[in-house]
Amino acid sequence: MTNTTEKAPTINERKRQWYEESSLFLGKVCLKMGLRPNFITFVSLGCSIVSGIFFWRQQMIWGVVWMILTSFTDMLDGSTARAGKIGTVFGGIFDHVSDRYGEFFILAGITLSGAVHPGWGLFALFGMLIASYTRAAAESMGKIKNCAVGIMGRLEKFILIIAGSITEHFLPVGTWPRGGWLELALIVVGVISTITAIQRLVYAKKVLGDRQEV
Repeated sequence: MTNTTEKAPTINERKRQWYEESSLFLGKVCLKMGLRPNFITFVSLGCSIVSGIFFWRQQMIWGVVWMILTSFTDMLDGSTARAGKIGTVFGGIFDHVSDRYGEFFILAGITLSGAVHPGWGLFALFGMLIASYTRAAAESMGKIKNCAVGIMGRLEKFILIIAGSITEHFLPVGTWPRGGWLELALIVVGVISTITAIQRLVYAKKVLGDRQEV
């Protein structure tokens, strides 16, 4: 007798489903405005550059504002593609590459500002990039449908950085310009990203087993 019981969705899958369904109406609004997903992705990249510049100039609140706009527009490109069923393979690649550049510009701006020790800025940046790369490698090379596992995604890491920046601005600790809440946030992001990369490697090993390269 064949077991037809479907595998229950994971927490990340349920979160992703809720996220996609709840943002769909915003995508419909963008379509009515004549906006296309790739254009919105380009706008998101521009927002990340502006955010990085403000962080570099030690204007944290403005850096946070543009960082929020980066996340918001990053959400809009996907919801617009789903709402109009106009998502393309290139659009997905462009979105992923744009996200990585966005992370670089924001974290580079924070690191160059002197608000944190450069080592922790690089640690957080590398952690976020390697976590994303591990997922991309598992999905492209391993043909795994979805390897977005892990304790925390990109949005949650951005929220940590935003919270650290705001707290550092209003409740600074330590001797400026080094140390404090923002530096702590970057350390946490780096650690969590490293753990996420390991989780994705373990998940890929579990799914792929000893499958040979073709």
